[in-house]
Formats: sequence, C-alpha cells, structure tokens
Amino acid sequence: MAVSRVDGRDKVTGQARYAAEHPAEGLLYGVVVSGTVTKGRIVSIDAGKALAVPGVIEVITHENRPRLRSFDLFYKDMTAPGGSPFRPLYDDKIHSSGQPVALVVAETFEAARYASSLVEIAYETEAHETCLLDHVERSHKPSRLKAGYTPPPEPKGFADEVWDKALVRMEGEYYSGVEHHNPLEMFASTVVRGLDGHLTIYDKTQSSQNSRWYVSHVFGLSKDKVTVRNPYVGGAFGSGLRPQYQLALAVMAALKLERSVRVVLTRQQMFSFGHRPETIQRVRLGARPDGTLTAIIHEALAETSRNEDYVEVVVNWSGQLYACEHIRLGYKLVALDRFSPIDMRAPGATHGVHALEVAMDELSYELKMDPLALRLKNYADLDPTEGLPYSTKELRACYEQGAQRFGWAQRPGEVRSMREGHELIGWGMATGMWDAMQMFARASAVLHADGNLVVSSAATDIGTGTYTAMCIIAADAMGMPLERVRFQLGDSTLPVAPIEGGSSHVATVGSAVQGVCEKLQKSLFKLARKMPDSPFAKARFEDAEFAGGALRLRAQPAQAVPLGAIVAFDGAGRLEEKYMMLPNVLKQQNYLRATHSAVFVEVRVDEAFGTVRVTRVVSAVAAGRIINAKAARSQIIGGVVWGIGQALHEETQSDDRIGRFMNHNLGEYHVSVNADIHDIDVVFVQEDDRIVSRLGAKGVGEIGQVGVAAAVCNAIYHATGRRVRSTPMTPDKVMAP
Repeated sequence: MAVSRVDGRDKVTGQARYAAEHPAEGLLYGVVVSGTVTKGRIVSIDAGKALAVPGVIEVITHENRPRLRSFDLFYKDMTAPGGSPFRPLYDDKIHSSGQPVALVVAETFEAARYASSLVEIAYETEAHETCLLDHVERSHKPSRLKAGYTPPPEPKGFADEVWDKALVRMEGEYYSGVEHHNPLEMFASTVVRGLDGHLTIYDKTQSSQNSRWYVSHVFGLSKDKVTVRNPYVGGAFGSGLRPQYQLALAVMAALKLERSVRVVLTRQQMFSFGHRPETIQRVRLGARPDGTLTAIIHEALAETSRNEDYVEVVVNWSGQLYACEHIRLGYKLVALDRFSPIDMRAPGATHGVHALEVAMDELSYELKMDPLALRLKNYADLDPTEGLPYSTKELRACYEQGAQRFGWAQRPGEVRSMREGHELIGWGMATGMWDAMQMFARASAVLHADGNLVVSSAATDIGTGTYTAMCIIAADAMGMPLERVRFQLGDSTLPVAPIEGGSSHVATVGSAVQGVCEKLQKSLFKLARKMPDSPFAKARFEDAEFAGGALRLRAQPAQAVPLGAIVAFDGAGRLEEKYMMLPNVLKQQNYLRATHSAVFVEVRVDEAFGTVRVTRVVSAVAAGRIINAKAARSQIIGGVVWGIGQALHEETQSDDRIGRFMNHNLGEYHVSVNADIHDIDVVFVQEDDRIVSRLGAKGVGEIGQVGVAAAVCNAIYHATGRRVRSTPMTPDKVMAP
C-alpha cells in the first residue's frame, strides 16, 4: 500500500503547529545565555545592564532560580545512560563549552535577545581535555545502564591466535569525527501556565511522556500538574530522545514568574549539547585463500562526557553479520570535557558497520575476490555469536535483487578501470544491519455512531509518517475507509507509548493499534448478534468479516450492517476499547531479530580536485512487512542522503586549545543538499516477521543509513585506488597519496 500522509495538508498549509508556534496569553520569551569557557566555575554574574532594557522581566541564574531536586536520580529521563545527568543552572560549575549559564526573560523576544548580550559573567577556568586521540590511554569499560545497550559478548574461540596464523590478513584503523543533529525545527518549549498553576508544555521531543517524567521529577510536581504535547515534530532522529535543556529553563521561568514562557534555542546553541560521538575503531580480519573468514577482531573507542557513560552498540554487529568461529569484540570510552553524546540515526551501527564493511572490502582485494562474492561466501544462517536462528533474514535476497538492479555483474574488478572525461568512476557495495525492536505500549479506540474511528496512543511522529501508518493499520483491521479513521498522538495524557526511536514505533504502537481494533471487532460482533433480526444471531465470529465500513457474513456479503449502526444500537453513541501490548519476550529471546540491507553505490571522482559525486545508489532492504510503501521509501531515501552526508560532508571541527566546536552553523557545517544527491533506487525485499510483531513489520527508520558511507568509501577505492579510512572523506583525503 502506498498512501500519502494524512497530516500532509496541515503541514503544507501551515496549520500544523510546532513547539514554538503555540499561542498563549501574556507569553514571555526566554533567551539562553551560553557560557564562553569549557571548564571551570562562574565567579560572578552582573545582570544590571540586561535588567535595564525595557521589557526585560528577569535574568534567571543558578543564584536565583526556583527550587530544584538535588539528587541525580531525579534528572534521569527514560533513556539516560549511567552517571550524573546535566542539571541546567544548578550550580556554578561549567562542564562543557556553550553550557547555558543564564536565561533572560522579557515581554518580547527582541528585548530578551538584546539583553542576553549584556549579561556579564566572570569565570575561573580549569584545564580541559576535549581531544579523543590525545587521551586513548585512559579509556575505561563503560557502564551498562542505558536502555537498549548490549555490551559486546564474551570472546568466541581464539581470535587473536587464529588471526596471527591466518594465510590472508587485513588490519585497519578507522576514525569517525563528531556529527551534530541539524533538524529543521530547533529545540523549543512553550510552557502555558493555567490559572490553577497547571503547566501545558509544547515541547520538541520524541516522547511527550518522557518530557513529562523529567519535568515532574526535576521540579517535584505531580504528573497531573503537567501535560506535555508534541503533535508535530520537525525532525529529530535521536536528538529528541532526551529532554534538552531549554525545557528545564522554560519551566523554571514559568514557575518563578507565574507566567507562560517560550524558550527557543538558536542554531549555534543546537551545537552545545548531544552529538554523534567521535570514534576510533580497529578491525582485523583473517581468512583462508578461498575467502572463508577465520577470525574477526573489532575494537572501538568512543568519547563520552565526564558525568555520564554514553554508550552505543558499535562492535556487536561484527559478531552477527558473518559466519566465523573465532570472534573477539571490545568497546571502551574516554571521558572528555564535552556534553554527553546522544543517539543519532542508527547510533553505533553507522560507525561499527562502516568499519566492518570497509574492512571486508579491503579483504576482498587481498583475496582478489569480488566484494559481493566474499559476503555471500560467509553468509550466516545462524547468529554467529549465540547460535540463534534469525526471526527472518532475507539478506541474501537483498544482495541478489540489489545487485541485479544496480548491474553489479558488469563491474570490472580492477581499480581505476572506469573513466569518463576527467572523472574516475567506481562501484562499491556494503551490507547494512539494524535491530528489529519491539517494546510495550497501550492504545485506545473509540468508534462513534457516525462511523468514524478515533485511535489514540502517546506516540510521536517526527516526520516519519506515524499518523498515516497507524491510520492504515486501524483502517485495515476494521475494514474501514482510511478517511474515516483518525489517530491521536503527541499528548502525555494519552495511553502509554514508548519513546519514538530505534525504528520500533510501527512494530510496537502499530501492534497495540492492531490489538485494540481486534478487541473492538469482538465487541461489535457481540452487539450485532443482539440486534433485531440480526443476520449474525447464530453466526460465529469466524463467520463474519469487517469490510466496506460494515460487518458482514463471509458466505453472504450482502448480509451487512454498517459499523455506525451497530454502535447506535448500543445507545451510548460510542464504543470504546483499550489494549495493552506486551512483547512476547519468551518467544522473541530465542531469535536474533534484525533488519538487513545491501547498498550499491556508484561514485565519480574528479582526479584533479578530489571531489566526489555519488551519482547512483541502489538500496535493497528487508524490513518485514511494509505498512506504507510510499513513506517507507521516503525513509530509506532520507537514510541514504544522511549516509552520503556521513561519507562526504558532515563533521563538527573542534579547536581543542579552547575546547569548542568551531563550525557551529549551517554555513560551515556541511550537510548534503540537492546538488549532492542524484539517483536513489529503493528495493523492498518481501519479508513478513510475526516474531518481531503481530503485524509482520519491523522498521525502516535506521536501516536506510547503515552501510551507505561504507559503500561510498569502497566505491572511491574502486575508482581511485586510494583507501580512505576516516569520515568524512573530504577532497584532501581522497587526493592524499
């Protein structure tokens, strides 16, 4: 099914309101003052000039803020890693560059912005450490306390000894620089204070209930005093998993001043918090001359903050993708004076799979073997680490269909063998892998006598199409026209839903929607049997079906009763059901659950300038049953675009002498634009996984990016004969001898 977004009209006509667009009577505006040192403490704050600006109400600092909880536990949101979360305006300590040190609140945004430049702050500085490469010797084994994190498994076999004796070996070190989120909607919170003191907060977040949890715990408010809403989110992909500091600052101001307050971060301030962590990886592969892998060793070192152990699953993929008897994986962290990193589309896999897939390409040249043939030679039918079967795995079909669509069979094996004019042409490929997750969720469904269905869950739509997917699932389950279904999300008072992340929303919330619709079906059938002269009086539930907005007998489709008429018969005018979806953990734990992809890329490299154009991409994806092919294709295209950005453009440069990110704007932080993107072809391989979810669906948000940068790297090598082991692969690296 390919359906246009049900929320599309609201978005293109401006009817959709984002966090900074909700009106409130007497609204005040807060502007954050960012710290100018990397580490130390605040000695003094002089807000006199700022307070003298007409319209300025207050300058809130750690010295005059409202009461906050003191224990770390109260600042931990639902996705917090182990350690001590950052506490905005809590004390005089400076932990990282750009840390918020004050909030100027005024009657107008312009007054607050101007006054924020007049706040004078004196600091006492301390020596800082922000360079990962300079501090690898003090790495440590990380805490496991982060939702979704699985530490590397214990070594399998004797990888080091086998690698030492391998007839064919490769060894490589791979570096990935810092990347920052740059969604179109910047982080913002509008706190609307009711006459009774109730706070209704419009927040840019991937979970209204996570933000409510955070606010109620930090400020000691009962949850019935706080409602968080996020009906529309202008991009996030991990940046909104944790509440960002503008939320706490806006609530502080609302509580202190007993007014409604809005705080919006600037683009520069978007670079002052979480980011994809800088990472160094070392991969060693051993093989027999026929290409059989004998040893896999993959070790990673990543940055974290001084206060928290932010962790990602970086190396585990190397123990799951290819059959091998000897595997050793390792993962450590280095604490730096930076803000804690944060999840960014396919966290961990974008780095870990990249290093493995580039290493596999390097090994293929050592073996003088086609890169695709090497992967097929070591295809894993069982999870190599644990020996578990896959819930479903159509990766082989991804290889076959992707290669056919791309024309991989015509690829010449020699490097620098294709040229057109002043450009060298190269073809590369890589494998992608991501978890197929399912969590806990609730949903409610209300069918009205007018035949309209309203389904609700506190889910989130960050632009990926959640509204539409849930409407499709409900309409399909109830046999109703799509236009008769409305899905409510983005409100903390709705039934519980998990944080929108990890490509799990359809498998999780979608399964809850399916479940509540099935309960509604049974309730409708029971009512229909009681109706006068009911054709269902002696029928069994299995004899009936829902189609065309009616309940009808399978054997006699003409015997149909409109669903609205059944509800009207009940007399209440509405029929409601609720459902709690719990994953079948006992069943799921017996399988490795994952999505897979095969990415094929063509690049053209200007030999004189080292500039790279990605002219053609084929991404073949196996992600279970696809609910909305139109939106799913869009998601994969978006992932491919971001993968190209990872490969060629995105990196936040740090001046470690002052410990600050320097290119904190969209003029100097390069993202892929229209001119960088050419032909992207998406192939969905047939797959239906009833172990991951009752819908047969997995998820497509993350898998689109995984493997893309590696395929680009491998294509550059095929074009030029130059192996670039760090991202982004900028012209200076491509031209290096």
